[in-house]
Amino acid sequence: MTFRKLGNSDINLSSIGLGCMGMSEFYGKYDDNESLAVIRKAVDEGVNFLDTADMYGVGKNEELVGKAIKNIRNKVVLATKFGNVRGKDGSFLGVSGKPEYVKQACDESLKRLGVDVIDLYYQHRVDPNTPIEDTVGAMAELVKEGKVRYLGLSEAAPATIRRAAKIHPISALQTEYSLWTRDPEEEILDTCKELGITFVAYSPLGRGFLSGRFRSVDDIPEGDFRKNHPRFNEENIKHNFALVERLKEIAKEKKCTTTQLALAWVMAQRDFIVPIPGTKRIKYLEENLGAANLTLSEDELKKLDEAAPHGFTKGTRYPERSMSAVNR
Repeated sequence: MTFRKLGNSDINLSSIGLGCMGMSEFYGKYDDNESLAVIRKAVDEGVNFLDTADMYGVGKNEELVGKAIKNIRNKVVLATKFGNVRGKDGSFLGVSGKPEYVKQACDESLKRLGVDVIDLYYQHRVDPNTPIEDTVGAMAELVKEGKVRYLGLSEAAPATIRRAAKIHPISALQTEYSLWTRDPEEEILDTCKELGITFVAYSPLGRGFLSGRFRSVDDIPEGDFRKNHPRFNEENIKHNFALVERLKEIAKEKKCTTTQLALAWVMAQRDFIVPIPGTKRIKYLEENLGAANLTLSEDELKKLDEAAPHGFTKGTRYPERSMSAVNR
């Protein structure tokens, strides 16, 4: 495993992390025992960066991750998030960055995770009704209290990141980034470089699309939230699959999989980018980790850029309601 620095901290993150969201919700059926095995296998293979959030499975994902790392806490850089408020019945109640909610959410996450401190604490989505200065101010107090080590933001716009960084150093920004979502290249990556912020790329495989497993809507399991995503509707998925076909050609030449190719491309864009592909299967974990030491030549990178130019993908990356909460 190779490593990359977390912001301006003294923490080294594995160059590929593990997104744990799908182990508890959103991506169809799941099995806690298999998920526990995946997390432990990842750590055994050198992955030290685990990503969860209080909203995943309405707290169940944090409990799962906490159980998995109970005896290996010192081997893990633990990241979780607050801000997307959900009811006990799973209902979505909006976004909150209110200082009192920040502190309440942190205490509840610490309890579910079974730890004394969270290594990286993100605001999951920016609250448009609470000044970012107030939210980050409350997060900074958590650092002073020893409950949190470093702070992060997710889906924050460049201006918001700059305002936040004036209150307390921001160590990581988490935003969707992949060959089919290249929006961060417009301004966010440069902002992160300027401020010394690690860019954590979620959905670096386009929610699994770049693996080649989804040629049509029929390939998406029942209960999987991708069925509601514009990029996966019948019309758009046919157009978007042309990208996968091209990736297959390049991967064949490289003697790797499209998954490994896509992850290697993300890591090659900047040396401060850390992708966190999610999986609940050991075979996919092993495939993902095969990208850690895959080096792409200038010619290969050029071919990939030509295969997936900015703006190629059809469909927004979330349904309309959710799109209003990104890059805010």
